[in-house]
Amino acid sequence: MKFIVSSTYLLKQLQVLGGVINSSNTLPILDNFLFELDETKLTVSASDLETTMSSSLDVESDSKGSVAIPARLLLDTLKTFPEQPLTFVVEENNTIEISSNHGKYALAYADGNEFPKAVALEDPSKTVVTGDVLATAISKTIFAAGNDDLRPVMSGVFFQFSTEGLTFVATDAHKLVKYTREDIKANQVAEFIMPKKPLNLLKGILAASEDEVTIEYNESNAKFTFENSELICRLIDGKYPNYEAVIPKENPNKLVIDRTQFLNSVRRVSIFSNKTTHQIRLKIAGAELNISAEDIDYSNKAEERLTCDYQGDDMQIGFNSRFLTEMLNNLGSDEVQLEMSMPNRAGILTPIDGLDEGEQVTMLVMPVMLNS
Repeated sequence: MKFIVSSTYLLKQLQVLGGVINSSNTLPILDNFLFELDETKLTVSASDLETTMSSSLDVESDSKGSVAIPARLLLDTLKTFPEQPLTFVVEENNTIEISSNHGKYALAYADGNEFPKAVALEDPSKTVVTGDVLATAISKTIFAAGNDDLRPVMSGVFFQFSTEGLTFVATDAHKLVKYTREDIKANQVAEFIMPKKPLNLLKGILAASEDEVTIEYNESNAKFTFENSELICRLIDGKYPNYEAVIPKENPNKLVIDRTQFLNSVRRVSIFSNKTTHQIRLKIAGAELNISAEDIDYSNKAEERLTCDYQGDDMQIGFNSRFLTEMLNNLGSDEVQLEMSMPNRAGILTPIDGLDEGEQVTMLVMPVMLNS
């Protein structure tokens, strides 16, 4: 088995695939990349058993075969090469030899047949989206997903596809984000929960990509196919909580404010908040928003006044500044609207501008009890 490939082209593909490999694997074979050669087409795969990703590369070759090559060693070697053709030859003595313009490097390889095979999806449903839309949907929601191992359903992003549009939801019970696209539709109703790791990989690869991504899914697995790559992952098993039930419908108090100004103000004031609760207080009266925080243990306190456009009753409400900062950071609009009903009910944050047609983002943040 022998093939010739450009060093930077190979490195670029392997760096993406390297994101799949865990730092500590129970199966030693998973520390390798699987190279499968079929004449001029080389397919490289990486897996952690839950997620398997593979890319096809064009190479010069007329042979066939499969080997598993140590991932870390190969990546560290490739990073040091300037752009040049590299020749890979599988030798008799269980090593694969890489020849560059200046030298030769031999790596021990494992048998490709030991590498776990990716799952084949039986009878999947299918939806097609463009890469940047999927990447945006992921980055707008993933930050709100939880990290609690005891509630695995909340540690992923909920995909809800229907003939009306696509909805992506993430929540950790303190904050919730719902991202909807009405300009893209699925041909049938389906819902599944995607784990974070494959989503972060997809987000990185598909940002600003205009290629079409085919999403195929069944009860237990999902497969994303784009350009020359495919990613298959196991879905999170379980029923997603009824998120619509926690979004308050009647919110008579509406605050409209410049997002950057609000964000910077919350950031500054939160430095003076209690280090465990991160609590800040919003006091709204007329066209004035007063943001304050206090850490009684250290006699630190801060307050700022901002002008805003407000309709509703005067009110005071407390929020965890970290959640508020994360949400405001994640919106790209110039102005945001915060809708509230009562100090003990969730606030709803939505962007006023900066969205594409058919795109909607709703963010929900739970209040914290104010100690008067």
